[in-house]
Amino acid sequence: MPGAKAPRRADAGRGRPGFDASVAHPARVYDYWLGGKDNFEADRIAGEAAIAAYPAIRMSARANRAFLARTVRYLSAGEGIRQFVDIGTGLPTADNTHEVAQSVAPQSRIVYVDNDPLVLSHARALLTSCPEGVTAYLDADIRDPDQIIEQAAETLDFTRPTAVMLLAILHYVPDLGEARRIVDRLLSAVPSGSFLVISHAASDIAAAEMAEMERRLNELLADGNHVGRARHVVAQFFEGLDLLEPGVVRVTEWRPESQVEASMPTTLWGGVARKP
Repeated sequence: MPGAKAPRRADAGRGRPGFDASVAHPARVYDYWLGGKDNFEADRIAGEAAIAAYPAIRMSARANRAFLARTVRYLSAGEGIRQFVDIGTGLPTADNTHEVAQSVAPQSRIVYVDNDPLVLSHARALLTSCPEGVTAYLDADIRDPDQIIEQAAETLDFTRPTAVMLLAILHYVPDLGEARRIVDRLLSAVPSGSFLVISHAASDIAAAEMAEMERRLNELLADGNHVGRARHVVAQFFEGLDLLEPGVVRVTEWRPESQVEASMPTTLWGGVARKP
């Protein structure tokens, strides 16, 4: 494993065309929901279409960020995890994975993965590692887990326990079989004692509103492939793993640190599991 301390980028997606600002992209729509400024008119139109169908989507997006922070903090402080691969990173905001992990253990190594050039551009500029650790960025697609593993291995030591973070990303892989194969392939690359963290859009929370939100998003997103799933289906991603308490729950119910966090509206299932 290399000992470089500076942030790096591996161009796993070299050769793909640049982003098209005239078409909404999930990372930029999510940025809009979080109140960010790194989005375009097409993203704002898609974001507002979703809000019209499900007004609490902004709060749900914030609940997802809080879930990320809690899970990373727990894995760092409670389980001693020092390596994270965060797939579907999104645009930088508060409490990014490396900030939380390195606040607990400065030597933590984090690999971010996304396929939007705007995300990678901002990541290189803003997500600077502390001197003791490493933060790297991959231009890659979740549908190519082999590429992710190959490139991430330049930064992470896959003989050591690693947390695989898949937050609000698997619902952009509409085929359940493909989504499960992706998860299985990623987990096959990490050893016993590693962890899987998932948050996933629900089809069985506020079902009518979510179905309409999904329909509107899929008319406007570049890929048009957002698919919510029921809790029991999301639980299938954790089969064969040791699921931590409280299991697959609304992300606000996963070990909330305050009543404010616990009471936030959300339409996301979430869970954390250990590879035996």
